[in-house]
Amino acid sequence: MAAAAAGQSWRRVSSFTGPVPRSRHGHRAVAIRELVIIFGGGNEGIADELHVYNTVTNQWFLPAVRGDIPPGCAAHGFVCDGTRILVFGGMVEYGRYSNDLYELQASRWLWKKVKPQAPSTGSPPCPRLGHSFSLYGNKCYLFGGLANESEDSNNNVPRYLNDFYELELQHGSGVVGWSIPVTKGITPSPRESHTAIIYCRKDLGSPKMYVFGGMCGCRLNDLWELDIETMTWSRPETKGTVPLPRSLHTANVIGNKMYVFGGWVPQSAGGEISAHDGEWKCTGSFSYLNLDTTEWIGLISDCHEDKSNLLPGPRAGHCAVAVGTRLYIWSGRDGYRKAWNNQVCCKDLWYLDTEKPPAPSQVQLIRATTNSFQVKWDEVPTVEGYLLQLHADLPVPSVAGIPGTGVPETSVLSSQGSGSSVHQSPQSLPSVPYPEMKVDHPSQTNNVSVQVSLSSNSLLKIEEKEKVAAPENKITQETMRNHADATGFKESNAPSLLPVCTSSPQTSANVGELHDLDKRTVNPDASVSSTVSSTQTMVTQQAVKTESSSTNGAVVKDETSLTTFNSKSEAAETANIMPSTRVNTGQTNDSHSSKTPQRQMAPVKTRDRQWYDVGIFKNNSAVVSQFYLLPEEILSVSKKMESEDVPDYRLLKKQDLLPGTVYRFRVAAINGCGVGPFSKISEFKTCIPGFPGAPSTVKITKSVDCIYLSWEPPASPSGNILEYSAYLAIRSTQLQENPSQLVFMRIYCGLKTSCIVTAAQLSNAHVDYTSRPAIVFRISAKNERGYGPATQVRWLQGKVGVRR
Repeated sequence: MAAAAAGQSWRRVSSFTGPVPRSRHGHRAVAIRELVIIFGGGNEGIADELHVYNTVTNQWFLPAVRGDIPPGCAAHGFVCDGTRILVFGGMVEYGRYSNDLYELQASRWLWKKVKPQAPSTGSPPCPRLGHSFSLYGNKCYLFGGLANESEDSNNNVPRYLNDFYELELQHGSGVVGWSIPVTKGITPSPRESHTAIIYCRKDLGSPKMYVFGGMCGCRLNDLWELDIETMTWSRPETKGTVPLPRSLHTANVIGNKMYVFGGWVPQSAGGEISAHDGEWKCTGSFSYLNLDTTEWIGLISDCHEDKSNLLPGPRAGHCAVAVGTRLYIWSGRDGYRKAWNNQVCCKDLWYLDTEKPPAPSQVQLIRATTNSFQVKWDEVPTVEGYLLQLHADLPVPSVAGIPGTGVPETSVLSSQGSGSSVHQSPQSLPSVPYPEMKVDHPSQTNNVSVQVSLSSNSLLKIEEKEKVAAPENKITQETMRNHADATGFKESNAPSLLPVCTSSPQTSANVGELHDLDKRTVNPDASVSSTVSSTQTMVTQQAVKTESSSTNGAVVKDETSLTTFNSKSEAAETANIMPSTRVNTGQTNDSHSSKTPQRQMAPVKTRDRQWYDVGIFKNNSAVVSQFYLLPEEILSVSKKMESEDVPDYRLLKKQDLLPGTVYRFRVAAINGCGVGPFSKISEFKTCIPGFPGAPSTVKITKSVDCIYLSWEPPASPSGNILEYSAYLAIRSTQLQENPSQLVFMRIYCGLKTSCIVTAAQLSNAHVDYTSRPAIVFRISAKNERGYGPATQVRWLQGKVGVRR
């Protein structure tokens, strides 16, 4: 691969907010979900703060840590196991090294000094720096480093190490102790400032540790492999060009590749290893080792001089961390001074998308009107935007056959503790590059930023992405024969599963998941800010926390009728009509304000079916009322050519959505590598005028022996409401045969906007475990024309659940 090709994906991040840490080297970083956590390092003194960078909100913050806070250190071991972080050793001051072990519970920002048991044979690890500390399963593996032979820290007598230790961890918190494994084969030579990663091939299942490079008086570029199951060292044969000898570089595993960036390399040309005190320089070279084939691939060469600021500059002692398939690099030194407090350090933050993003979830329906859909899909980590497309035969056909449907699902947010508060983080508007296109976008968002205030009970600031979802239900031909009104249903006791039909503004959502005896409030429209209060707890958040539905169908059952709703698989058809789409992203210095990608189209491959762009969106939701039509000449050319540049959208005609029409949606994520694969196809139908909308603001209040279910009338009743029907998903033999097909029993029919659900009825409730355990209700309204769409509510249950 050419260096220029790899460089196109690098992004320099600028305009971040919050307390930016001072530049440094010798620090370490790990990732917990989308958070990059950085500790230690030195520059004008050794840093002892814990800094966190949120890759989604582009914010730095300083958590309020407590407990046994460790002293500042550099060149230490730093690994992450779930939400706990372990720190071992490092330099605590010039010439004085440590062998202390600390644990950070990041869920509470609580430090604790831990004292592992000594090995049954031999001594525990001596104080050191520049060692590798790698995690696999419930064990950490310590290799090598640099020790000071002198007891006087001012008289530094270096001793390079190649000892090997295993540290067993306790589940959740704490450690068991050190052991010294008996290894076979030739042990790697002593070294420090090397890297070590652990990788396990999917097909073989034997974890291997790979040690690369380091320093032992001169730089090294040897590669060593340790089979962790047999504890056997070996030197794997490699293909390709081995990177120059180096130390103070980084190595990170993403997929089946070990990415090696930067470090100190010999100054001499030709790759010759320098003498003990030879000249060396920082490098910005970038390579990866394919861990399945052990082939080295160079992406940015050592001799590459970047004058355009499009690539990270040379550096050593930086940190690198993988967040999903994205590699982040921060700070490090770009020059060498022998005094510890006189280093030349970088201040920049970069990231590289190493792979195209995976396919998002299916598009989910939040609500529909006669001529628009509000849709949403699950967020994909570390992406720059989403390409949303729809399909409709043109001219748009009359409704025939099986209408696609979608039911919004809402549920409630679990409070993490009394007195906690959830704060909204700023959300940018979608990046829509079509100025003439009317794409409505919710002013609120469902990206819940869980940032619990850092008081005495400080909690982990981790943004939890939760989604409003709608199952994709399709009515069978048998149902169509049994129902005859304009919604596809005659007057019956079965709830309509057509999309939520409302043209009113979004209503406030009352939210909060409280404990069993608390008041529970949910909103079927689930996309706005609000506060819920009860006699026991108040939770404030920007949006209802919801989850993706995998309910593929339903059976509605009462005393007089049995209606079946089936789901039609779209997987095979998706594969047939998915075009090969590419995006070339323009270079930017700000990852959160990148240029709109320029996309190329691929030919239509099935049944003259054409996908049309709705737009490219920054966030994972949109209100769709129009889409773009491609001229006939473009369509004909695209069928003959492998790809064709998309014309200026401002020159294209727009097509409005029509009432009572079925549209198919798919979405793909975009990052620096281009457009990823499209999601599975979802199918929704716009509403037909005259029917009532869905009931809103559903509230569930629990008492000792029953619950109270209440709701508000539809925002668009389209006439007088004659009655409401409420349904409960129940256990049944049919459900056991087809777990994706829910069975509903009607539990209320009347004019009131509330009902009581008895303990006897709840005892027969089905608990849906497709995402988080929940009891499912549906509520619909009826006017002179018939029943409108149903609101589906998922009432989240705790670990204990309900009576079975």
